[in-house]
Amino acid sequence: MRIDLHTHSTESDGTDTPAELVAAAAAAGLDVVALTDHDTTAGWAEAIAALPPGLRLVPGAELSCSSPDGRGGTVTVHLLAYLFDAHSPALVAEQSRLRADRRRRLYRMAQRMAADGYPVDPDELLARLPTDSPAGRPHLAAALRDAGLVSSVDDAFHKLLRTGGPYHVPRTDTPVEQAIEMIAEAGGVTVLAHAFARARGPVVTAEVIVELASLGLAGLEVDHPDHDPPTRAELRRIATDLGLVITGSSDYHGTNKTVRLGAETTAPEMLDALVERATGAQMLVG
Repeated sequence: MRIDLHTHSTESDGTDTPAELVAAAAAAGLDVVALTDHDTTAGWAEAIAALPPGLRLVPGAELSCSSPDGRGGTVTVHLLAYLFDAHSPALVAEQSRLRADRRRRLYRMAQRMAADGYPVDPDELLARLPTDSPAGRPHLAAALRDAGLVSSVDDAFHKLLRTGGPYHVPRTDTPVEQAIEMIAEAGGVTVLAHAFARARGPVVTAEVIVELASLGLAGLEVDHPDHDPPTRAELRRIATDLGLVITGSSDYHGTNKTVRLGAETTAPEMLDALVERATGAQMLVG
């Protein structure tokens, strides 16, 4: 059984619609795929309606959170939330706040670039995105790529949109402790995404993961394209010591990244462990 528990659609920063995503997952030979768009569940209905026969869908989301880094500071972490009640009032309110904050942030970044002479129109950029879309840096990066200023989305991040760069604007993320509690109250389970992807920037220490596990974190995303073999071994040891579920996922974004669906996968027994703990939503079968 091939299981990919981290993918994105056009409802956040992927290039496949939810319907196209589930079709691509079936074509890639996946048996189970999770839809985990950033801070939104807007793609769930379309993905469910388009499920190919035999493919199972795990409804989810990727939540942007702030966390202690274990060194006296804070750092951004991402939580993969699965099988939660998408209508939970606290969750709906927080996701709405995050999406609005992302749009304000994207607009300010585009304004800064336009002021420096880059061919970016902030109003036009946001007008192309649905009003409930979790707008973010990948959308600005894609605009820069389409204008021929960079070769790819990743190139835009490295050259212009990196954290701490001249055009970067910080956002106000959900405290990770609050996010874990919020998802648990909505009947869902949480997995810490690409926890030691150090090439992306600062990461938490192992001690922080221990604390998050004590607060209800269910698992660690170990097998991820941004984790090299020594990092995977390190995370696997931590997860095993803490009794956390170990997942593997592609973090697929369509053509915005080169990673293919199913490039990393999760063992069936690990998915079973997540499903057993969840009460907010069900896995769907096409």
